[in-house]
Amino acid sequence: MRSGAAHVAGAVRARALARRGVGPSAARRLAGSPGLDAAIGMLASGPYHREVRPGQDAPAVQEAVARTLLWHLRILAGWLPREGVEQLRAIAGWFEIRNVERVLRHGRGHDGLAPFRLGSLAVVRPPLSATFTVDQVRAALASSAWGDPGAATARAIGQGMRAAWAVRAAAVPAAEPWAAGGLALMVAREQWLIGRPLDEAARARAAGLLGRRALGAASFAGFVAALPAAAAWALDDAPGPEELWRAEAGWWARVGRDAHALLRAPGFDGRPAIGAAAALAVDAWRVRAAVAAAADGAGTGPYDAVIDAGRRE
Repeated sequence: MRSGAAHVAGAVRARALARRGVGPSAARRLAGSPGLDAAIGMLASGPYHREVRPGQDAPAVQEAVARTLLWHLRILAGWLPREGVEQLRAIAGWFEIRNVERVLRHGRGHDGLAPFRLGSLAVVRPPLSATFTVDQVRAALASSAWGDPGAATARAIGQGMRAAWAVRAAAVPAAEPWAAGGLALMVAREQWLIGRPLDEAARARAAGLLGRRALGAASFAGFVAALPAAAAWALDDAPGPEELWRAEAGWWARVGRDAHALLRAPGFDGRPAIGAAAALAVDAWRVRAAVAAAADGAGTGPYDAVIDAGRRE
């Protein structure tokens, strides 16, 4: 398919795929359903039916929601020209990060979940196996676009991949504020909430988006004050590390607003595809939160507290 025709086909397909979510109202009804079985019944008759099954527990349903999101992204990738697939691959990096984490957990003797099947969205080829050692994982990443995480430890690999993901996503038009803001949240959580400063390789990668002054700050307030505008917005709702959950909800809300603006953009360029990917990811985030609320049987209160935390008048 020639590039121009592929852009048109991809934009049309993206706008259609973006409607394969349950939407905010249905997600809230899902959160208020009388138990997990009822929530599963609702999901099994909607856009997440491909993976949701009766009898699954809450984590399995949330996993099914994530797998459905990936399936939709893979469908979208099949309609895009090469540069569109490359952009979508950068946006979808979370799935490969989770696969690597699962490989490392399996190596530490934990029962592992099946890997996400990434298809054309994979960066590491051939895919990592559950039999890989941490040294082999590091070597595989170093020979790919992920780059060397700097050390053969789960911490270095996790931090390094997330920093690299942000850098790659920031190169996608319209995604730079998502990437920079998300990286700021990750660094804030690691350093100021968990007390686990970035390893050297991750810090070097993050400096390109967040600046060395922010990364060298001696306090949370100093970190926020030193961030560039492209990243600082994500921490507007977090006066302290204990409020990062509120800032993360705000990050998702911003991504959702931007996604719908990209979907409404005129023409047939790459913007609708990125908008569709983001809109579907936001819907999956809401649904996963709703499943947790339904499983707890706490009604819509906890769900509303999270979702409403990200809303700005």
